[in-house]
Amino acid sequence: MFDRVRARLARLAGPEPDAEPTVGLFVDGPNVLRDEFDVDLDDLRDAARDLGRVGVIRLYLDEHATPGLIQAAEARGFEVIITSGDVDVKLGVDATAFAGDGTIDRLAVVSRDTDFKPVLEYAGTVGVETIAIAPGEHGRSDALQNAADEAVTLDS
Repeated sequence: MFDRVRARLARLAGPEPDAEPTVGLFVDGPNVLRDEFDVDLDDLRDAARDLGRVGVIRLYLDEHATPGLIQAAEARGFEVIITSGDVDVKLGVDATAFAGDGTIDRLAVVSRDTDFKPVLEYAGTVGVETIAIAPGEHGRSDALQNAADEAVTLDS
């Protein structure tokens, strides 16, 4: 318990001057990996690396995901989380937990779903910088992007 308190206090004091922030990237697979957006997993990984040191990189998929997609994601360094229900719930709970426990300094959510707005708002209240990444201009959620500290739109 004390380790967690010390970690929280150290994070509130700010990162060391030369320390790169730790990034958590959470990707809403069914919402983003669609033919109309042509999102590349390598581009998502690179976007996370541009934000800092990647501590968590997760791709959330439902039970209908193809084995090829799962294999490709794992080969690119993603931790693949398969859910039998709604991907949004699992992603939201996990992202909120990582933001709240001090594991990450920056939370990046890749989605076009406004359901993640409360996750970004919560992360901001605990001092975690937030980034909303959209798959393209026509796949952008204004509410999600307005809730984030920074908004990124992937090029098609």
